[in-house]
Amino acid sequence: MKHARVIFEGREHHGTAHEWNGAADAAVRLHDGRVVPQEQLTWLPPLAPTARPRTILALGLNYADHAKELEFKAPEEPLAFVKGQGALIGHRQHTIRPAGVQFMHYECELVIVVGKTARRVKRADACDFIGGYTVANDYAIRDYLENWYRPNLRVKNRDTCTPLGPWFVDAADIPDPMSLALKTTVNGKVTQQGSTKDMIFDAPFLIEYFSRFMTLQPGDLILTGTPDGVVDCQPGDVIVTEIEQIGALINTIASKA
Repeated sequence: MKHARVIFEGREHHGTAHEWNGAADAAVRLHDGRVVPQEQLTWLPPLAPTARPRTILALGLNYADHAKELEFKAPEEPLAFVKGQGALIGHRQHTIRPAGVQFMHYECELVIVVGKTARRVKRADACDFIGGYTVANDYAIRDYLENWYRPNLRVKNRDTCTPLGPWFVDAADIPDPMSLALKTTVNGKVTQQGSTKDMIFDAPFLIEYFSRFMTLQPGDLILTGTPDGVVDCQPGDVIVTEIEQIGALINTIASKA
């Protein structure tokens, strides 16, 4: 099932994806039974229905083609960094491009949502600890980049720079998360395409790897990296990051003014 977290008529609601005018997922059925089209809602990050993330982990260079695009050797173990919740915004929201920057690009990413407490999990059991999935657009501002292997806070942890959504999809509805098509469009033009099958470190590996040295809690997020094909985004650009079976996340770039 596809779950949403939205604001409607001044109140926060939980709901599920619903057809509207013949289009699948074009509306949300709120928990009180009302069906509301996407455009009439204010969308919040679709965090797990019963938990909020204590920890947000993100992967760098987790697709070999993206590492090559950036002229880096593919890593031999996960290159991970931590993000704060302040970076998260919802579907159909605006991301601020700071004044004066030269290169700010999207990153279409599959997000793993931890479903239950995970500690020293074996790879064979890892999928049992995944509650679901969503889509992230994890913007990066290259101007501030000092080291691709350790991006600093101004690159990857800025307010409004990690749209999430639109849906939280139950893990049971995604039988093979490692074979999903990814696509990004900028103003309707396809600029990025890939597949989760090309991840260097797949979802079961990441659950096993992180749980070796830290406890993952229900609701924690793991952003799994992006394939190649990133381009600079300017104010007014509409970015759609889409993952097969999960959904299409719409985001618009705005200037600070």
